Amino acid sequence: MRARLAIQVAGIQVELREVVLKNKPAKLLDISAKATVPVLQLPDGRVIDESRDIMLWALQQHDPQHWLGDEQALLETANQLITSNDVDFKPNLDGYKYADRHPQSAEFYRQQGEHFLQQLEQKLQSQRYLLGDQVSLADMAIFPFIRQFAHIDKNWFEQTSYHRLQQWLAALLAADSFKQVMTKYPAWQSGDPAIYFP
Repeated sequence: MRARLAIQVAGIQVELREVVLKNKPAKLLDISAKATVPVLQLPDGRVIDESRDIMLWALQQHDPQHWLGDEQALLETANQLITSNDVDFKPNLDGYKYADRHPQSAEFYRQQGEHFLQQLEQKLQSQRYLLGDQVSLADMAIFPFIRQFAHIDKNWFEQTSYHRLQQWLAALLAADSFKQVMTKYPAWQSGDPAIYFP
């Protein structure tokens, strides 16, 4: 989702191939040994197979909403937050969402994940977004994961004291850009006509 958000805002059209990971097409395996999604194959044959790197590539081509910002310090802060999300928070999100596949209870992983929620709530106390009063790379790279976490048990999330985080998430979910990237596409098979995004 976050790779699509960046490609969309950058205005770069790509051919979209929706993949079902239980039935990975040979073409995916040919270009990426990781065989995870998303994978972006560039016209020159280069492959980018991390969503964060796809975001950066797209925004370096065109960044009309200034998600990368103009200050190196802010970009470094964004990268620190995104690393905390990807390295620390996401494993707890996975444990919370799929507790039956992990050694601890869902409640354990939720409590661990809350450390990151508290950090974000603190940042939002005096500003609309994570790095200030306009959307940044940090917001768009992190909010899809907060959305997943919140939707595991929506009643619990809505009753927490993370009021600023709830408002932040609701505002990002209400954006037309988010609704567009959530469009469902049929699983790609070799020989299918091309589908372009956005």
